[in-house]
Amino acid sequence: MPAPRKYPDELRERAVREVCATGRPIAYVAKDLGIHKEALRGWVRQAEADAGERDDRLTTAEREGLRQLRGKKRS
Repeated sequence: MPAPRKYPDELRERAVREVCATGRPIAYVAKDLGIHKEALRGWVRQAEADAGERDDRLTTAEREGLRQLRGKKRS
């Protein structure tokens, strides 16, 4: 069972949207919102992968697919 999320999904979405829309540095946005800058950096990278802007990470859908395949393999 995964650990509970420290930050609500709404805050994650808002923070990523602000970084992408304003172009402000991640560290500044994180400080304004009270988020650890490395957490926000990971969220932005994941959002970029989901949008097809990065090819060095799996998308959220691909991660979920792998998780399901691994679950079937264990059964």
